[in-house]
Amino acid sequence: MTFQDGGRFEGGRVQSRRGGGRGRGIAVGGGLGTLVLVVVVTLLGGNPAQLLSGDGGTGAGSQEQVSEIGDCTAEQANAERECRLSATVQSLDTYWQRTLPELAQDPDVEPAVVSFQDATETGCGSASASTGPFYCPPDRTIYLDLSFYDLLASQYGAQGGPLAEMYVVAHEYGHHIQQLTGIFDSADRSGTGDDSDSVRVELQADCYAGLWAGDAATTVDPDTGVTFLEPITEAQLADAVSAAAAVGDDHIQQQSAGGVNPDTWTHGSSEQRQRWFMTGYRDGTVASCDTFAAASL
Repeated sequence: MTFQDGGRFEGGRVQSRRGGGRGRGIAVGGGLGTLVLVVVVTLLGGNPAQLLSGDGGTGAGSQEQVSEIGDCTAEQANAERECRLSATVQSLDTYWQRTLPELAQDPDVEPAVVSFQDATETGCGSASASTGPFYCPPDRTIYLDLSFYDLLASQYGAQGGPLAEMYVVAHEYGHHIQQLTGIFDSADRSGTGDDSDSVRVELQADCYAGLWAGDAATTVDPDTGVTFLEPITEAQLADAVSAAAAVGDDHIQQQSAGGVNPDTWTHGSSEQRQRWFMTGYRDGTVASCDTFAAASL
């Protein structure tokens, strides 16, 4: 996926943190990388509740350097991950404020976004690079270590590519939309299983990511007057679908323990994640993403 020639993106939208200590554990409102840890810990006989509580975290180091990602051009966004993250977030801001205009009345409609390295402190506890991307409801912030994208490709078989990276961000932004619309409060996110509310929450976030992707080439940056992105190619779409498949519960379980147990799922299968992303991409309406009304996932 390519940012449109002539595009420019203001700095200050994404905070960059570097040099934090090595925290462990995180309590999150849904996240791609956290799924990997929960599945592996559970299959190895550990207690995922302890992992997700933040207990045992050492916290971020006192030498953590905090700055903001600066102004970027479209060319930089196409070549550099941090700039791509900032540009993607700004595209998502514009899309969701237009799609759900009633949310624009909320002063916190835009989630904060933090790109960190190694570890950092969050409103949900101490996060490390191995936690992966996640959304933290208490501080309404998306956290991610950009090295997760390499892990997604090297260990979990995703094809990689810019749109795959953008899908991850759009999924976590979808959790922020769920926070604002009350989905997080109304859903029972404590359960597991292929028909659980936990899975429905995650599949809805995948569908929301598809909504944004399907519209991205027509969303105009109000600051420049040009669309954020060029039309998505079939190859780029395949990259995003590959990323969705790579973080399916069944795929991760198969790789981690050689077996699949739907009763423990919290995010959905590879097939479900791909299908709901494509539902949003093709149908283009928020109503089409109502996983809680779906008789079958």
